[in-house]
Amino acid sequence: MKRRNFLEKSLLTTLGVSATPLFANSSTSSKKITSNFKLKFAPSDGMFKHHAGENILDQIQFMSDQGFTAFEDNDMKIRSIRTQEDIGKLLLDKKMEMGVFVAHKIYWNEPNLASGNPELRNEFLKDIKESVEVAKRVNAKWMTVVPGYVDLRKDMAFQTANVVEALKKASEILEPHGLIMVLEPLNFRDHPGMFLTGSAQAYQICKAVNSTSCKILFDIYHQQIQEGNLIPNIETFWDEIAYFQIGDNPGRNEPTTGEINYKNIFKFIHNKGYRGILGMEHGNSIEGKEGEQAVIEAYKNTSDF
Repeated sequence: MKRRNFLEKSLLTTLGVSATPLFANSSTSSKKITSNFKLKFAPSDGMFKHHAGENILDQIQFMSDQGFTAFEDNDMKIRSIRTQEDIGKLLLDKKMEMGVFVAHKIYWNEPNLASGNPELRNEFLKDIKESVEVAKRVNAKWMTVVPGYVDLRKDMAFQTANVVEALKKASEILEPHGLIMVLEPLNFRDHPGMFLTGSAQAYQICKAVNSTSCKILFDIYHQQIQEGNLIPNIETFWDEIAYFQIGDNPGRNEPTTGEINYKNIFKFIHNKGYRGILGMEHGNSIEGKEGEQAVIEAYKNTSDF
């Protein structure tokens, strides 16, 4: 689900909702497929719903059967506690890792952390504290943070200082738990007006925060649009990158559907020794079961190096 939808959902609609597995449409009765994946690719909710059904646990079961070893869910924070616990147990059972979830309310049309507003900063820190508990339930290590909209009334350097100060305080909350917030730069085309847009900017902020709990989420789709030069930039900012997300451009669908040479990028990341998660934050280029199978094949083909 897109992050914008994450903000529009109400917590009241999720409280007490159970995700007890149905398995009626899942792959539990089918032969397990041996995977050729060399990296920890993480599908998300809905990516294989035509094969597995709408139930999130059935979908995770299907992902596991296809050889995926991780799962990503932007909406995890707004799921019921019962659902979070059920997901955490299933991931442990399947020896799958939990990828990122969105850690806080994201302001898309007004300044947030960049403004220096103490009320908004406190709201953000409260969300971070709540996300620690979510991470414990699902055995997560990473959570996504987006600093919000640029404040046109303030100098950029002053805004950066405000963001750094907020992230330092958030890091103090996360460090004792070994958790990492990953800052995601967003491209100017899909998200105009955001404070954080480039990988160099994220790198500067992480260096200023100077914490093991504040790193970069390098979204390959966003950065192809924003700055290109993908492999050299990944190399340059490597020591602050803790997480990757995937989407081809144009279209934001699975690898091989656009212009990005994902086979070379995956090979580079693998050869650098990255053993973390790569979130599959994209759509399917083809509808239905055929499209879902195409996604699986795309990742097998781009892992063949």
